Amino acid sequence: MSAVRIREAGVGDRRAIHDVTLAAYEEYAARMPPALWRGYRQNIVATLAAPAPALQLVAEDPGAVVGTVLLYPAGSGGPTERPWPEVRLLAVAPPARGRGVGAALMRECIGRTRAAGAGALSLHTTDLMQVAKAMYERMGFVRAPGLDFEPAPGILIQGFRLRLAPDVH
Repeated sequence: MSAVRIREAGVGDRRAIHDVTLAAYEEYAARMPPALWRGYRQNIVATLAAPAPALQLVAEDPGAVVGTVLLYPAGSGGPTERPWPEVRLLAVAPPARGRGVGAALMRECIGRTRAAGAGALSLHTTDLMQVAKAMYERMGFVRAPGLDFEPAPGILIQGFRLRLAPDVH
């Protein structure tokens, strides 16, 4: 993974970010009810089309974007307004998986959150995303059931939080 560089996304990265994100999330289409997948895919596309106020980061292998993530500032609204920053839509191109790209993007988010003085960083995931969930736990994120929500009956979106300051609950 030594050749991968994390940087802020530019306007010229939009198509690559769109393609990498949809390729990464496409694997869940077969494991979700079709209507739910269509809604989720539409949400992904809409979020990527207008990512503000999030900071969009990319992992770049020489000449190609191989991963991306959105880092929302504290209190930025959306489906889960929190008093701390939140990570959304971490995506790694399927051919680049297993090389530490996702972990590198997450370390960058953690570093930027810590540098901003935030007491915690949160994210949401599901049981469908076992590889990502295991990585988050290895990085110190813990389940935060108070952040959970259900976008549809029987579909639990699980909250996770990494404490960066001892007084965050």
